[in-house]
Amino acid sequence: MNLITNQYSFITVAVGFALVAGFILLTNKPKWNDYLAFGVIIIALFTAWGILHPRQTPLMDDTKKVQAMIGAGTPVLLEFQSPY
Repeated sequence: MNLITNQYSFITVAVGFALVAGFILLTNKPKWNDYLAFGVIIIALFTAWGILHPRQTPLMDDTKKVQAMIGAGTPVLLEFQSPY
């Protein structure tokens, strides 16, 4: 469970936001514009997840190799770079 909340905390926050928005918008005889607003919120959350979710990168294999070297007691020099 901790792994899910660490890596996928966006999902937890998005589900909570959707539940609160649904409760606010869809209580007391909702009209068509309330359903439309709720649908837009859900679509926006799915779009944000599609843009922000973690993806497998080619460097992930290098990470596993470095972690194995660190665990073996081998001295490791790490170089961090940024394109900015």
